[in-house]
Amino acid sequence: MFKTELCDLLGVEYPIIQGGMAWVSDAYLAVAVSEAGALGVIAAGHIQDPEDLRREIRTAKELTSRPFGVNIMLMNPLASQFVELVLEEGVPVVTTGAGNPGKFISCLREAGVKVVPVVASVALAKRVEREGAHAVVVEGTEAGGHIGELTTMALVPQVVDAVSIPVVAAGGIADGRGFLAALALGAHGVQMGTRFAASTECRVHENWKRAYLRARDRDTVVTGRSTGHPVRVIRNRLAREFLKLEQRDASMEEFDMLGVGALRRAALEGDVEMGSVMAGQIVGLIKEIKPVKEIIGEIMAQARRELEMLQSLMGG
Repeated sequence: MFKTELCDLLGVEYPIIQGGMAWVSDAYLAVAVSEAGALGVIAAGHIQDPEDLRREIRTAKELTSRPFGVNIMLMNPLASQFVELVLEEGVPVVTTGAGNPGKFISCLREAGVKVVPVVASVALAKRVEREGAHAVVVEGTEAGGHIGELTTMALVPQVVDAVSIPVVAAGGIADGRGFLAALALGAHGVQMGTRFAASTECRVHENWKRAYLRARDRDTVVTGRSTGHPVRVIRNRLAREFLKLEQRDASMEEFDMLGVGALRRAALEGDVEMGSVMAGQIVGLIKEIKPVKEIIGEIMAQARRELEMLQSLMGG
């Protein structure tokens, strides 16, 4: 029922992409998502040795024959090496974040790799389309982690009107209602990060998952606006310390000292007070940790029910 152009482009059953979350999206989560019929994505943003990424890719290859992707954060100084590596390993899809991947698109396309940049503005969406991107993920400020300023509801339809390639909505989507709303805005599918981080197969620390289950609608906060690098996280001691630094116009060195290793501390070590627990505003919808296949099945079933309800309201 919900087969879109994105399914054909990526070779998946459901038009759903798993977000590439540093320290969270490893080969095992990506495989679980791909095996469930969506597109799993391995995050490379935190990786400091290209061979570590190669091992993740080869682990995924061993565990699934279905398509999966790699997310390359363009701020990572090893981004060029990561591009060479995914070409060597024959990864079918690359998503990118934190910048314009224009200089890499041509070589990836020539190798048959589908390129799907994450964008937070109409201007960047139009630019990457001109440079050859196959699709774009349009991420609203509701998302967890590094964010832009515009909301998903406002940004997605503007990008849909501005480009001719498939648009994937991200930010504030966790269930069938959000999925269906994204399609109504003109998107060809969705990307979800927070929802998959709260899955059985995600190997983050249990403290991280418990922080998700405790969180309510107003429990996320954005830090780093004054530095030009806003990040949405669950409010904790670290976030409060960041906000204090911003209030007194602290130096970048002070921000760096406070933030170094914070995401790893939360995701792997379970320090959810002085670690950075990235989460989108939909975290309050998460009531239970479930297997990826069950999460996707429930999303699609709910979307069908909601669509049928809308059709009945219209007399269709």
